[in-house]
Amino acid sequence: MTHDKQEKAGLPRGRFITLEGGEGVGKSTNVSFVVAELEARGIEVVQTREPGGTPRAEAIRELLLSAAEEPLDSDAELLLVFAARAQHLAQRIRPALARGAWVVCDRFTDATFAYQGGGRGLSFERIALLERLVQAELTPDLTLLLDMPLEVAEQRLAARLDRTKTSRDRFEQEQRDFFERVRLAYLARAEQDSWRVATIDADGSLDTVQRRIRLVLDERVQQWT
Repeated sequence: MTHDKQEKAGLPRGRFITLEGGEGVGKSTNVSFVVAELEARGIEVVQTREPGGTPRAEAIRELLLSAAEEPLDSDAELLLVFAARAQHLAQRIRPALARGAWVVCDRFTDATFAYQGGGRGLSFERIALLERLVQAELTPDLTLLLDMPLEVAEQRLAARLDRTKTSRDRFEQEQRDFFERVRLAYLARAEQDSWRVATIDADGSLDTVQRRIRLVLDERVQQWT
């Protein structure tokens, strides 16, 4: 059931918020911040991520992120992303929204347009076709796009990997030109849908970035509640 149909039926309307951005921009930290901000307002929040969010979708995530001797075909990558998304929507996102909970997700379909479309060069039209097939009318109510210069993001990514003693996943191993295309695709999405996508300058202290996020949340929550 779409949000509009829920409202007409007198049912509570859950809201769907996504956080997007390239590697190293601080999404994971700020997903937790957004959840805490909403919960402080007495809102039931489901925190999740893509690819992943359910056991089967997390298994697909492992296929997508792990480096292997056999290269992963770009079309196979795209289909795996949407297979994980279909499972995620069916098992977690749609049920949460249907009961009136708010969902906060680390990445969603904007990431597919940015990484598989911008980064890999796959057809945006084909991605949009899969989007309609898998999601129907469901889209995020708000997307927070965390953006910063690539050199700053790379420094932060390297610092995180060093701090956590982890290695780069299959996407993090890509070259700079790949991430330049990803960033441009994200910014183009934001320009095309400037009401849904709020671009947050993430090149600053954590407190500064979170103040910027809070301003957007305050405005939208006031409108929705």
